[in-house]
Amino acid sequence: MKRLALYLEMIAILCLLSMPAMAGSTYSFVRVHEFNNAGDAAIGEAQMSVEVTKPFSGSEQTLFTFRNIGTESCFISDVYFFDGVLLEIASLIDADQATGGLVGDPLVDFSEGADNASGFESSVIKKLVTGFTYDNVGDADFDGSQTGVHPGESLGVLFTLIPDSTYDEVLAGLGSQEVIIGIHVQGYASGGSEKFINNGVIPAPGAIVLGSIGVGFVGWLRRKRAL
Repeated sequence: MKRLALYLEMIAILCLLSMPAMAGSTYSFVRVHEFNNAGDAAIGEAQMSVEVTKPFSGSEQTLFTFRNIGTESCFISDVYFFDGVLLEIASLIDADQATGGLVGDPLVDFSEGADNASGFESSVIKKLVTGFTYDNVGDADFDGSQTGVHPGESLGVLFTLIPDSTYDEVLAGLGSQEVIIGIHVQGYASGGSEKFINNGVIPAPGAIVLGSIGVGFVGWLRRKRAL
């Protein structure tokens, strides 16, 4: 019985230690340039996030998945990457571009070439690596803003890293602000727009719950063995 309890304890600890690596790291955003009002900024900070993952085993390529989760009207129109260990884009993951089995959102369409990084200067004193903007189709009946990242939609940007750099260095760079991500959010009900940069890591709700269960289970087993 004691041996079984020991095995169960070891399994619980291993599961607890492995959960964060499986989930990737998700970052929130904070406004850096005031265009209109605090209400718009609060909506952007609540709805926008970017998840950073390593999608391919044996490769240090790093995937940034931008999400707009919420109900308030607004969309991501541009994304920017400043400095860090990024080398070059490998692929956008959107309506018409994908790679390695990754699937893009069928309503989101971006292309490289966003160069209007004004508004970030006061918070980002770094060289712009590259920028991406939503595609504005030249059709009189087409609203180009439809291809931005609206509520419930996502955009993937897959990067190859500088030689000998690693995914872990990307995460470290985001933490130290060596790597900075900027986004421009438009289409608010107010008619305004706001700009944001990546903020702290958002704890994954599932990981928090499972982690709490794991910690509680380990504690219960130890108390059980002590009786």
